[in-house]
Amino acid sequence: MNSKPWGIILAGGDGKRLKTVSRFLSGDNRPKQFCALFGGSSLLTQTRGRLRPAIESDRMLFTVVKDHARFYGPELADVAESNIVVQPANRGTTAAIVYSLIRVTRVEKDPMVAFFPADHHYLDEKKFARSVNSAFEVVKENCERLVLLGTKAEAASVEYGWIEPGRRLSNGGTDDLQAYRVNRFWEKPSAPIARRLLDRGCLWNTFVIAGKARAFLELLETMDPAILKAFQPVAEANSKKEEAERASELYQALPTGDFSHDVLSQCAERLAVLQMDDAGWGDIGTPEGVLAALERSAPSAEGRDADESKERVAARDAFETWWSTYCQGLQEVCRHASGKNSSDKTFH
Repeated sequence: MNSKPWGIILAGGDGKRLKTVSRFLSGDNRPKQFCALFGGSSLLTQTRGRLRPAIESDRMLFTVVKDHARFYGPELADVAESNIVVQPANRGTTAAIVYSLIRVTRVEKDPMVAFFPADHHYLDEKKFARSVNSAFEVVKENCERLVLLGTKAEAASVEYGWIEPGRRLSNGGTDDLQAYRVNRFWEKPSAPIARRLLDRGCLWNTFVIAGKARAFLELLETMDPAILKAFQPVAEANSKKEEAERASELYQALPTGDFSHDVLSQCAERLAVLQMDDAGWGDIGTPEGVLAALERSAPSAEGRDADESKERVAARDAFETWWSTYCQGLQEVCRHASGKNSSDKTFH
């Protein structure tokens, strides 16, 4: 049996909170995961790239939405059709996770899987990949648990899920990255609670989740059995055409579900959290998130080589001039979209 993990990239969001920024970048209404906010490639392509040190390319599954075909089609042209889960509509993360699990368990009975949102940003992708590999190691020793990647909180944010770590797992983690039980999970708490969580050293939830497929399904059976029952006709389809027809019928009546709120926040005792290396994580699903990522990404003069050639210095200066101009335009759009004053600090 193949013990290598699967990576499932969640790329079906509509990106409504970032529409103004997306239009600024692309000139159309494409969702954020198909926009190039940082560098020349889209967030989806960047997500694929940062996963390659941890997950083989042919074991990546992409969960998308039919209406976005003109955007994801060119990007996923090299991906096998069976590795693309096309949802008839966006019905939130719970439906996306269930449909993805149905697809992957047709290939293998109970593989290790991990879910990755396609709208994240990391300053150090090597540290991120290392943390993903460590999460899989924790899963191997704790097959009944789902393992969340948490990161050190930097502010009392009400936009993220928060995790309160409990006792250390005796058989989880490496010398540098340790896994802990989860005492409690808060999904987008109020401002006063967020401040208390920050003071107590709680972690932000990145919504990168690893576990055995069976553990995900058993948790869903406990917390949301109705959605598994609803997807049963899709799981039992005998052909791609039949699956698509049944999914289309199902999604017409399927309510929108949030996996963090509806499932994770209700079952802390079945979770573990691994504090990720300081990889410079950011969720860039909002204008505020893009602004924060731009601040973290600002070029620094530290570490420059005094013996650099004139050509390298000139190339670096040209890039930084371009980057500064790009960032100023993007920051202005983000501030307008988030209601911030355009005279606020600009990062160069």
